[in-house]
Amino acid sequence: MSTPACHHLSDLANLRAPRLSQSVHREECTQCFDNQDGEKGIDVCMSCFNGSCLGDERHHARDHHQKSGHPFALNVRRKLKPSTRRAADEEPPAKMTKLAIVEDREEDKYEHVTALRCYKCAPNGVPLPDQTQSAEMQALVGGVLHSMSSARQSEVKAWEEEIAPCEHTLTVQQLASAQRVEAKGAHCAKCELGENLWLCLTCGALGCGRQQFGGIGGNGHGLNHYEETGHAASVKLGTITPEGNADIYCYVCNDSKVDPDLALHLSTFGINVQTQQKTEKSMTELQIEHNLRFDFSLTDSDGKAFEPVFGPGLTGLANLGNSCYMASVLQTLFALPAFQNRYLPTAATHWSACTAPLPAACVDCQMHKLADGLLSGRYSHPASHVPQHPSASTLLHDSPTPTPAFQAGVRPVGFKALIGKGHAEFATMRQQDAEEFLSHLLTVLRRSVHARGGAQEREPTEVFAFGMEQRLQCGECGGVRYRVDGMDVVSVPVRAEETGRDADGKVRFGEVALGACLDTLCGAEALEYACPKCEKSVIATKQTKFATFPEVLVVHARKFQLVNWVPTKLDVPVILPPSDQLTLDSYLSHGLRPTETALPSGSGAESASGLPQFNEAAMSQLEAMGFPAVRCQRALLATGNSDAEAAMEWLFGHMEDADIDEPIPVPAGGGAAAGPEPSADQIAMLADMGFTPAQAGKALRETGGDAERAVEWLFSHPDDMGEEAAPAASSEAAPPKVAGSSALPATYKLKAFISHKGPSVHSGHYVAHIRVGGDWVLFNDEKVVKAAEASVQELKKLAYLYVFEKA
Repeated sequence: MSTPACHHLSDLANLRAPRLSQSVHREECTQCFDNQDGEKGIDVCMSCFNGSCLGDERHHARDHHQKSGHPFALNVRRKLKPSTRRAADEEPPAKMTKLAIVEDREEDKYEHVTALRCYKCAPNGVPLPDQTQSAEMQALVGGVLHSMSSARQSEVKAWEEEIAPCEHTLTVQQLASAQRVEAKGAHCAKCELGENLWLCLTCGALGCGRQQFGGIGGNGHGLNHYEETGHAASVKLGTITPEGNADIYCYVCNDSKVDPDLALHLSTFGINVQTQQKTEKSMTELQIEHNLRFDFSLTDSDGKAFEPVFGPGLTGLANLGNSCYMASVLQTLFALPAFQNRYLPTAATHWSACTAPLPAACVDCQMHKLADGLLSGRYSHPASHVPQHPSASTLLHDSPTPTPAFQAGVRPVGFKALIGKGHAEFATMRQQDAEEFLSHLLTVLRRSVHARGGAQEREPTEVFAFGMEQRLQCGECGGVRYRVDGMDVVSVPVRAEETGRDADGKVRFGEVALGACLDTLCGAEALEYACPKCEKSVIATKQTKFATFPEVLVVHARKFQLVNWVPTKLDVPVILPPSDQLTLDSYLSHGLRPTETALPSGSGAESASGLPQFNEAAMSQLEAMGFPAVRCQRALLATGNSDAEAAMEWLFGHMEDADIDEPIPVPAGGGAAAGPEPSADQIAMLADMGFTPAQAGKALRETGGDAERAVEWLFSHPDDMGEEAAPAASSEAAPPKVAGSSALPATYKLKAFISHKGPSVHSGHYVAHIRVGGDWVLFNDEKVVKAAEASVQELKKLAYLYVFEKA
């Protein structure tokens, strides 16, 4: 059959190759997880480089043309080269590491089949004749395919640790008495170790390092040398490369660093970097291996493998590189009816009606895409099996025999890039805190709703919202002050008691009941307080209780201990109530009572200074820990002025901020309304999120021009339209409406929990256990298995986040 003639070939001259700054989505559809490996491939729009599928049911490529009017698309199909095809029973490759990305080149494993088509000629596109493949068009097609190689190189860069020089490596003073160093046969000056050797860049002394992951020995003699001499910088001998790279460690900074003049410094000891060969693993390589060992067992106590499960709601998420924190949170969210009902039934409608120019930049598109990917069952099948029909799946309870292969899992690359865009942590490939990511994601979803001008239906994020009330009572005059803060997560302290040590020296802790943690959170505590009525420092009593309860309660088990001001995670077993059922009736507050006298407001030091009214109890706690007042104020402003714990965690992460000790900008005239006008760019940025210029201006004035804090202020003052009220009127303003319900009984049943293995929430591995029907299912990245009850009971004790649904 001949190819139909296209009458728009002259328009091909208007096409331009993608710029380096443009994202080219040729691997996967931006609206679903159909990808270039499928039978029909992916159509890449040659005008905006959006990627769309050609499924008969979804026809996202056709929809894109109808919305955009862009005529031409490049169809891209990827096929494994014959030499790289795996047998059906062959084990899938190991989990990708940073090192593997560099070595695993796409062009070595795959070939691409491409074809241009015109959508102006027919709704489903008409293939263009071969004669359109001119040199110019070949260059254009090559630009599309090559751009993905550039994207992969960006991924490699994202993996690299951000190691920089420090003042000690920049100012190394080498001794004239330094001797030549012979690498062959070298050993530590204080013991016989011949590996893991660190060369002092000041005097050339050789000392062994500390013991490292992977069984690499070390007695810490390099550290001893620093303690004896004060020589700060050392280089690991076996990691020196001809390019002049190596592991550099600064003992003063207690961190890995870079020495820009390493080749010159090594030449002092007779070492020519161009003749060196790397013989030992770098610290980065060792850290990767260490992180990969933090995996959760997929076998029961008898060594029997857990059964992989497949079907709707049982789709894995492929690990993108330290993305398990995100996967565990997403699996948990989409196991909740509120998220399922909001995003799955309306996916097709939203894809057709969405007016965003690019689906990859639309938060709602990406949430619908995730819902379809995780809940439809279309992508839930063994990795070695490609179903003939999208509906092919194996049900959780109906599988006649265990399936030996795990899933490949869908790859939420576009979602991660969009949600992490502009964020200092979530835009990277580093491991992150699951609780922090949950809070960030809820904020992004709420901003998206606001930018769209509000939703027609109830947004699923509301199921987490509730109010926590803080009551403060002066110990002398008896006056009280109440404040209610909106929350999504209740963070409970876990008080650990050591009960001994294991054979390997690891500390064991006694069990703590979750009820006891809640008692600690809601118990009364004494603190110093500057009473505005007594006008002096007094001992006050602070107590926290629930003002309202959420529909879905997320409990964050705060199992940390400060070791040299660094939060260290502790494996403290937390025991849940019988049948995993939690009752919170006794923790409900009843607000200001008729017999109580409210303390006067607006007379504290903060009000007099023109700054916002800070959470007084939190300020007292932070200052008692030794933090300067200005740091405490900055931390409270950055964390919503909620509590001391959140502010303390913020402080630990921002100690090195250049402006940490600078005075907070005070609006002129002592009031926010009289402050300097924010810039037009700042107002425009907030207006793009859906806020009015008046709201944006007031928020920026209230927060001293800090755009990030201004966004938080706007979401905590949803009813403030930006008009500047008179002082008397503002003091009488009605309190904002608090989400959640105070109805009793407040009884909850455990739906899911997120567990973590590793010494810190920023390393190690996260997984989620979710109750599906009557079974517990373990979601471990792309591996989805039915979990054994004994395993669940043990891991439940060591969970990091608990998710309860209201009964």
